[in-house]
Amino acid sequence: MIPRYEVAHVLDRNAYHLENYGYNTWQLRTLHAIRKCRTAAMGGHIDQCDNPSCNAIHISYNSCRNRHCPKCQGHKRELWIRAREAELLPVPYFHVVFTLPDKLNSLALSEPKKLYNILFKTAWLVIKGFGANPKNIGAQMGMIAMLHTWGQNMALHPHLHCIVPGGGISKSGTWKSAKAKGKYLFCTKSMSHVFRAKFVAHLRSAFDLPQSFYDTLFAKSWVVYCKQQFYGPEQVIEYLGRYTHKIAISNHRIISLNHGKVCFTAKDYRKGGKKHNITLDDTEFIRRFTLHILPKGFVRIRHFGFLSSKNKKLVLGNLQMHIGVIKDIPKPDILLNKCQKCKIGNRMVIHVFDGRGPPKLLLSKLKLQRIT
Repeated sequence: MIPRYEVAHVLDRNAYHLENYGYNTWQLRTLHAIRKCRTAAMGGHIDQCDNPSCNAIHISYNSCRNRHCPKCQGHKRELWIRAREAELLPVPYFHVVFTLPDKLNSLALSEPKKLYNILFKTAWLVIKGFGANPKNIGAQMGMIAMLHTWGQNMALHPHLHCIVPGGGISKSGTWKSAKAKGKYLFCTKSMSHVFRAKFVAHLRSAFDLPQSFYDTLFAKSWVVYCKQQFYGPEQVIEYLGRYTHKIAISNHRIISLNHGKVCFTAKDYRKGGKKHNITLDDTEFIRRFTLHILPKGFVRIRHFGFLSSKNKKLVLGNLQMHIGVIKDIPKPDILLNKCQKCKIGNRMVIHVFDGRGPPKLLLSKLKLQRIT
């Protein structure tokens, strides 16, 4: 279902004021790209269905392909998921979340690249260290980590969502399961203490901050949450689809755009995920959205251990040979090139146009029927 309201609509009605909001060049480029995504300003192409009994004509405008755009994540998500399917193992998987305290939000705004790199590094050191300990598993671990910087109200809330297989590779190259046959990973209380200590140690090396700041960080407990294991490859795939290419807010959550205000739905996890509505002025909505525009070139999905790029071909391949490879994983349907009218034929490009739009003569000749 196509959403009635979009982030682009908010940006578009504030297009002439964005430069006055104090955003940097990279943020402005991102906002303007999202504003123009899949509009005539981006140019596009005319497609025709190759099914002889249909031959429907479609007009499509180009996407901005920006990773922060609500309309450009579906295709990227499906391609990424398909690449991960080949790496799944017939073992339990765990969902581990590392959350930073709000005391670090000021650093996240002023030095996001440096702070988030420390977050990735520390989270992996915790998983790697606990896994290598003979009292736990005594093996090399693997991990896929995804950075999210937002909460449901779009405020700054940096945290990592991690997928961790319930076991690791022993020194002999064989699979070694976590405790209770992979049903239990590590003690979250111990992980929280180690996570805080290691993170602050890296923070001291990277930033020259007063001791009082570090004292406040140790005054509070840090949160590491390990959710119940996945019960099969289908759950892992479903999880990947929900979390990998998520952005601060989807268009489907926006319910009204009236009188310079944006109203959207949000879940209150302190009340069991109960939904409620939040209303913000345009300027505040855009400000919160911009908080989550990552620095140029920053990698927000990273692979570690035997799931890293340098290890997966050799180590993961050998491991799959020893413990078996998952077969017949349900694959998501990708219908991006299917005709939207007959659902059978494929759309073939017959003409490409720029920001000036499709030639009127061609449209008239083809008796173009727009399908949105």
